[in-house]
Amino acid sequence: MQVASIGVVGLGLIGGSFAKALKQAGAVGKVFGYDTRTQESRLAEKLQVIDEACSSLGELTRKAQVLVLATPVKAIEPVLRELAPHLTGKHILTDMGSVKGAVADAAVRVFGELPANFVLGHPIAGSEKSGVSASNVELFRDHKVILTPAANTSMEALDQVVQLWRETGAQVLMMSIPRHDEVLAATSHLPHLIAFSLVDTLAGADDNKEIFRYAAGGFRDFTRIAASDPIMWHDIFLSNKTAVLNVIDEFTSDLEILRQAIDRGDGETLMGVFTRAKAAREHFSKMLEGKAYDSNMTSQNLTYMAHQGSAVKGDIRVPGDKSMSHRSIMLGSLADGVTEVEGFLEGEDALATLQAFRDMGVVIEGPDRGRVVIHGVGLHGLKAPHGPLYVGNSGTSMRLLAGLMSGQSFTVELTGDESLSKRPMERVAKPLREMGAVIETGDQGRPPMIIKGGNKLSAIHYDMPIASAQVKSCLLLAGLYAEGETSVTEPAPTRDHTERMLKGFGYDVAVEGSRAAVNGGGNLTATKIDVPSDISSAAFFLVAASITPGSDLTLRHVGVNPTRTGVINILRLMGADIEIFNEKEVGGEPVADIRVKYAPLKGIEIPQDQVPLAIDEFPVLFIAAVNAEGETVLSGAEELRVKESDRIQVMADGLEAIGVKTEVRPDGIVLRKSEIGGGSVESHGDHRIAMAFAVASLVATDDITIRDCANVATSFPNFWELANEVGFNLKPAGKV
Repeated sequence: MQVASIGVVGLGLIGGSFAKALKQAGAVGKVFGYDTRTQESRLAEKLQVIDEACSSLGELTRKAQVLVLATPVKAIEPVLRELAPHLTGKHILTDMGSVKGAVADAAVRVFGELPANFVLGHPIAGSEKSGVSASNVELFRDHKVILTPAANTSMEALDQVVQLWRETGAQVLMMSIPRHDEVLAATSHLPHLIAFSLVDTLAGADDNKEIFRYAAGGFRDFTRIAASDPIMWHDIFLSNKTAVLNVIDEFTSDLEILRQAIDRGDGETLMGVFTRAKAAREHFSKMLEGKAYDSNMTSQNLTYMAHQGSAVKGDIRVPGDKSMSHRSIMLGSLADGVTEVEGFLEGEDALATLQAFRDMGVVIEGPDRGRVVIHGVGLHGLKAPHGPLYVGNSGTSMRLLAGLMSGQSFTVELTGDESLSKRPMERVAKPLREMGAVIETGDQGRPPMIIKGGNKLSAIHYDMPIASAQVKSCLLLAGLYAEGETSVTEPAPTRDHTERMLKGFGYDVAVEGSRAAVNGGGNLTATKIDVPSDISSAAFFLVAASITPGSDLTLRHVGVNPTRTGVINILRLMGADIEIFNEKEVGGEPVADIRVKYAPLKGIEIPQDQVPLAIDEFPVLFIAAVNAEGETVLSGAEELRVKESDRIQVMADGLEAIGVKTEVRPDGIVLRKSEIGGGSVESHGDHRIAMAFAVASLVATDDITIRDCANVATSFPNFWELANEVGFNLKPAGKV
């Protein structure tokens, strides 16, 4: 809906760009402007940034419906005082100041309260250029704008301001006033202060000409912001005094730590700061771009068009095993000495685990093309993180960390993204409480998990009601900190990477049949780990080659741990042509090359003892079943309903969308041979669902649109590229 008129007070870069963007978008009927510098007003008119310049604030108020204060923060109070006599209940006010507390206080001094029609806002955009002549219609596009509505803010006014900002191409976020000022003090105000100070210091040096003559690109990039408007920043620092001083004190303290480390030649402290900073920069850059960890980001909308492919052929190596990548970081961090890891999976889930241990003070170099070097701190060397440990979409990270965190001296909160926050955590919290841990979970036993520190753990024996490698591993890891022997009995075999890797780190694990046990009080010794390719990732290609005529594909260095080969066993029972060769053992884990060729498949009743061994591979096995003659029956797979999605129902819904009928049961599904057609499929942010339907497209009669594919990066960062390399035909939506 078009706004009849807006009035912009302050025709500089920000105010001018806002007016210009709204005019170009056709979002306003008429744009009026006012500036104390009459030459700027006239220039704004001449440049058609505004439609008409007003000679006073009173005139602007009579003509404009929405009033936008784009002045320096210190100027807002006098502007409000001059506006006050002319305002009516029909006006909407908003501002663009960088310090919201100061603006709110100014409004209270003028009006006695923060008016309901005053929506405080701050665009996170700018330039070292200033003045209306620098106005840029694209300045706010794809940038964030923070609005800080109060409890009494009019929803009508808020909606109007939100709509105006969206018309400029900006992304609108909401935040409280105090939180805004704290965050901006750290992310914007402090960097500007450092840049101003550094340039001033170097400019005052005796050899300043030489310093600036030989300054490299990094210096220019960092100090660019020192060319910003001094008056504006003078106002910001004085207006946000408390928050700025707090963050300066924190930075000064950390800078002193670096100075002392350099003085005493403490390379480990320097490496810790530098590796954490490098990783944090990359991590937060991805988050800001909407590429990682947070499912609320725009990357959630990533859509792929899957066209019919050709025979699947080639010789490839899929990424490293996710389960082992998680555990290598965890145990390497708790070991004494330096652990070197090759083949680490650089997917979002494993990176979340890596980041969590960096947040707890562990120095970790890399990853660099799958290589990670972990400087272990010992079982009792972790430090309290500064805030919650955010593990994104990784259930493995959260459940295994719950066990380790139960034995720490500090309290920690484990959080995840929207998808992970729906998954059950009581299955680990309950037995951990029996060991003496103090754990709080969210509604219905879901994340976040708050694990209280300083509690003594006692060993228990736990008979697991449901086969789960994550629950088993969680309790064994907690057992490292417990007094006595902690043992777990599982109702069916599950992956044993934790047991094998503990032994690799020199920790004794007793395994007898379905029982695994550890004694607390030991030590882990650093080692070298070569992570094999993940059989769960290989599964998509095993099925792809099995169902596509003419296929002949070799997969190299795949982990064939017998607790993980359910997918191979099931496919062979269905008639798949799968050859395993070059078998060897690497770091206690069996590894082999796998060759798979097309072969007609037949439906089977999936053996109960194979269900836990293929629990993560069933989405793509459903695709194999739809291409198999006869009927395939899966039962005893309730666990599939509490993965990243309800994988039974989501797969059934997706299959129906492409013309395949299924029979859904509480603990499984019945699938019959069917022609796969085209259609649109929702993956619900589940990486394995998205990849399964990509496999289905190879033999589909029409195109399949696969929505919400961003989380494929959690386990298989280069899936789309590697798939296309061997015969798939996958393209991001919108690309031909």
